[in-house]
Amino acid sequence: MNNNDTIFALSSGHGKSGVAVIRISGDNLRDLFARMLGRGNFDARRTYFANLTDDAGDLIDQTILVFFAAPHSFTGTDVIEIYSHGAPAVINKIFDFLGATGARMATRGEFSRRAFLNGKMDLADVDGLAALLDAQTERQRRAALQSMTGRDSRIYDTWRAQMVEIAAYAAAILDYADDELPTNIGEKIRDKVQKLYDEIDNAISRYAASRAIRSGFNITLAGNTNAGKSSLFNRLVGENRAIVSDTPGTTRDVVSCTLDIDGYMVNISDTAGLRDTDDAIEQIGIQRTNDEIKNADLILHVIDGGQSSDFKVQSSNNEITVINKSDLCDCKNKNDAIYVSAKTGDGIDNLMIAIRRRITELVGTSESQLTVNARTRALLTDARTELHDAIAAGDNYDIFSEHVRRAADAIGKILGTITASDVMDATFSQLCLGK
Repeated sequence: MNNNDTIFALSSGHGKSGVAVIRISGDNLRDLFARMLGRGNFDARRTYFANLTDDAGDLIDQTILVFFAAPHSFTGTDVIEIYSHGAPAVINKIFDFLGATGARMATRGEFSRRAFLNGKMDLADVDGLAALLDAQTERQRRAALQSMTGRDSRIYDTWRAQMVEIAAYAAAILDYADDELPTNIGEKIRDKVQKLYDEIDNAISRYAASRAIRSGFNITLAGNTNAGKSSLFNRLVGENRAIVSDTPGTTRDVVSCTLDIDGYMVNISDTAGLRDTDDAIEQIGIQRTNDEIKNADLILHVIDGGQSSDFKVQSSNNEITVINKSDLCDCKNKNDAIYVSAKTGDGIDNLMIAIRRRITELVGTSESQLTVNARTRALLTDARTELHDAIAAGDNYDIFSEHVRRAADAIGKILGTITASDVMDATFSQLCLGK
């Protein structure tokens, strides 16, 4: 990959549309813009109408063109944006035209990679951009925007600057006499390391909440056969997605649906009933049920209320006992259990209130805090380990300083100030071609 190449890609969505946006990035694109515009006199950051023609003079499309001069562009290089009609034939013809000029199609995330290399973004910003492009709900949009616009970067920058300062003071303790240093400097920097450790530990603890916001809150309906899980699933999602039958073992595979509940993405799954069986296919379904249970943020343990009045009610942070078929049950309500009828809809409102409460408990105030994904969690864990070892070193400031420096390096890798090519490749591959 040559960062000096002229690259192009479709920045808007694929398929037929009213308007398509094609982005071009490269060095010295003024001549190309003049060729497209049909004249050499133009200003940056202004829109121009242009009849875009090929080398034979044939009209390709009527377009709007904008030129962004380096370094005042998304990538920090010269950038041209073409606004054309969104017909696939028009887009392909423009691609042919650009290819004939020596430009090439961009790889996934290559525009953002250039922005990173030119100091326009750091890797935390790129993570936020990737999350924004994937956003399907309001909560996802808000969390991604906060991350993309620098909130996370500012936190990481502050932590890293503090670590660098602490490491410098620790090194100074080894080289200077006590009367040449600030009073009680050793105790002060150890206290600062403890504070940083606590802040990073708290950030790591928010990983589950960040994952739930970005990827969805996973709810699994589980229970014995014929408890009415599929009927309840259909009632919750508002359509007949799962097959309903009186025959035990009807549900063999996981049936899933994504809902938007108060701006949160919720992935709800109906699963095979749990029972002993010799049916090989049903056994596979039951194994998949167990896998879903392990990965669930919330389990709805569905019990057939029409079969018995003696229920074992589960009470845990990630499980709600749901007594289904309440229209057939004459027993008294038990604490912590929710009685519903998937058939009539009775009690569904109470169940939704309980689900919303559990989502709120998991997510908490994470929208105003650091967004932690798998990549950043791993590096934050490295930083926390190094700070733990620094604390354990006590007043052995040679070892103390080295561990704090390593913690600062881990934070630097989150931002991209310290990079490895495989880390960059994985980060930018999250993005689409036009980004």
